[in-house]
Amino acid sequence: MTIRSRRKTVTFKHPFRIRDIERLLPAGAYEVVTDEETIEGLTFSAYRRTATTIRVPAEGPRGTMEVLSIGSVDLTNKAADASVAK
Repeated sequence: MTIRSRRKTVTFKHPFRIRDIERLLPAGAYEVVTDEETIEGLTFSAYRRTATTIRVPAEGPRGTMEVLSIGSVDLTNKAADASVAK
C-alpha cells in the first residue's frame, strides 16, 4: 500500500475556529497536510484520505507550533473565508 501526502497553505483573513479545537485561532497562513493511501485492486489510480492535519501556533511560549488532526469537512467549511495559495 502506497501513502502520499499533499500539502497546501491556507490563509485566513480573520480569526477562526475549527470544530474540536477549543481556542480561537489567529488570522494567518496555515499549512494543511492530507495523507492518502492507494486503493488497490482497481484498474485506475485512486486514493483514500486517511488523515488531515493543520499546523497551528501552540498555546504558551511564542514560536512553538503544534500539529492538530482535523476532518477535511471542518476545513472545507472554513473555505469561504480562506484563499488557497497555489
